[in-house]
Formats: sequence, structure tokens, C-alpha cells
Amino acid sequence: MTDRRAEFIASMHPASFALVMATGIVSNGNQLIGFPWLAVVLWWANVAFYITLWVLTVIRIVRFPARVVADISHHGRGVGFFTIVAATEVLGSGALIVQNAWHLAAALWAIGIVLWAVVTYTVFTVLTIKADKPPLSEGINGAWLLAVVAAQSVSVLGAQVAVGMQGNAQAVLLFSLCMWLGGGMLYIWIISLIFYRYTFFAMSASDLAPPYWINMGAVAISTLAGATLVGAAANSPVLTDLLPFLKGLTLLFWATATWWIPMLVILGIWRHVYKRFPLTYDPLYWGAVFPLGMYAVCTFRLAHAIDTPFLLVISRVFLYVAIAAWSATMVGLLKMGSGVISGNPPK
Repeated sequence: MTDRRAEFIASMHPASFALVMATGIVSNGNQLIGFPWLAVVLWWANVAFYITLWVLTVIRIVRFPARVVADISHHGRGVGFFTIVAATEVLGSGALIVQNAWHLAAALWAIGIVLWAVVTYTVFTVLTIKADKPPLSEGINGAWLLAVVAAQSVSVLGAQVAVGMQGNAQAVLLFSLCMWLGGGMLYIWIISLIFYRYTFFAMSASDLAPPYWINMGAVAISTLAGATLVGAAANSPVLTDLLPFLKGLTLLFWATATWWIPMLVILGIWRHVYKRFPLTYDPLYWGAVFPLGMYAVCTFRLAHAIDTPFLLVISRVFLYVAIAAWSATMVGLLKMGSGVISGNPPK
């Protein structure tokens, strides 16, 4: 392994699994409202991405443990580890939706629960007890909401696989409900800090990195989780009793996600047009692709959950936007990958 390749692995961002999240949700969206053949192609590509990223992660842990430990205790990078959880669960959803592979989906759901517990309580414990902490203006960003995405991804896949659990379906759905509610509360805590940082601290173009799209993506996946629970309510007396609450809160999440979209577009224009911040490939851009695909899928599910078919037009438009964003970001990844293979990765 050349020095440059070794450095590439050593410096690999903990949020690299956002590639799997983005590819998975675009695949699922195509299966539901787009092009089923493309969904299959993307799902198999995603399996390759997932395995490759795990191999690179294991190599990084073994060869560069100090760098991994440093990432865990870093307020900006540590929350990136939540992408491992979300990637596992989104891949599991694809196994069920695209491949109809229930057993694989259930296995990935169980693995995701373990990963969620390990990452959640490791990262937040370390960030809580560390002695030196950055000020809020430097320590908080949209990537913190990946903690919400991780929790909600467990809820989504749990509600999807619960039907096949037979006698355990009610317990699985109750667990998924609790994950949904806990993730929603976590969103309120974190987005309050992010909004405070937005409005009371100076923002530079470099501060508005792609993970800020998770502001929208976190409530989009919360919408998907709620709509999925509504769809599974017939299998749980608890969910049946809570149906009006479930539908109302799900619509609240969707309305919040919708509110964020114009704001994020305006800030993106300010960043790249007015401030002329260069638009070059960054692995974190997958964190912007994922919310676009998630908004398409969650809107599709919401339209069925609350019987509003006119929303389906929105879901289809955003699926096309997500496909375009995924394609553009993949071009950047391939260019970077060719540099790494040649031993000359871009700086």
C-alpha cells in the first residue's frame, strides 16, 4: 500500500457510509415510484459499496486506531459514525422492497439495532465527558442530526419486517414506535441548537457544508417512519389506538421537511453563487443526496398513509432530482477513486 493510499484510508471520514444511505434510498425510490430495473442495479451496487466501506473501515481500525479514536471524540466528525447504522438499515429496507428478501432484511435490522446502541452511547458519552469542548458555533452542524436518521432508520425497517415476525409483531412494532418517538424528540433537541447557531452566530460559506441538508433529511425519514407505522397499524392494537396521533405527527414532520427545502436552496445559492464557494467533490455531498431521495420516498408513503394522492406528483419530481444529484456525485466519486487507485488521490 502506497503512502498516499494509506493516508486516504487513515483520513477516511466516518460519514463515508452516507454513500450507501444515498444509493439505497434512490434505489428504493425507483422501486416504488420510478424505474424498477434501476432499483435492482442500484441495490446490487449498494451491496458492493457497503462491503467495500466495511473492509476499509476494518483496515482503518486495525492500522490507524488512534485516528479512529480521535474521530470518535471530535464534535464535527464523531457523529459521522451514525451513517454506519443508517446505511445498514437502508440496505435492509432495499433487501425487502427491491429483492423481497425478508430474512436478509430482518438480519440487517437486528445488526442495525446493535450498531445503533454501540454508536449512540459511545459517541454521546465521549462527547459528554471530554474535558476540552469547542464553542457551539464550531461544534454543532447538520451532521449531528445523523443521530436522528440512525434512530428513525431502525424504526422504519422494524415496522417493515414486523409483519413477518408472527407472534412477535406487536412487540417489534412497539419498539419501532418508541424508536420513532425518541428520534423525534432528539430532532427537537438538536435542531434547536442548529437553528440557534444559524441565527445568532456569523456564518461563512465554508460553514454551510452539505450535511446541513440533513436538517431536512432527518424529518423526512421521521415522516417515512411515521407513515410506515400507520401502514402497519392493523397488526398492533397500540398503533390502532394512536392512529390520529401518528398521522398528525407524521404530517408535522413532513411539513417541517418541506419548510427546510427552500431555505436550504437559498443558502446553497448564497454559498456557491454569491460567495463563489467552489463546487467540488466531497464525500459529505452524499449527505445532501440522501435527503432528496428520502423526501421523494417519504412523500410517496405519506400520500398513501393519509390518502392524499395529489402528493404523488411531488414524490416523482423529487425522485428525478435525487437521481440527478446521485449521478453528479457519483461522477465526482469515480474521479476521486481513479486518483486513489493510481496512487495520486485528489487533495
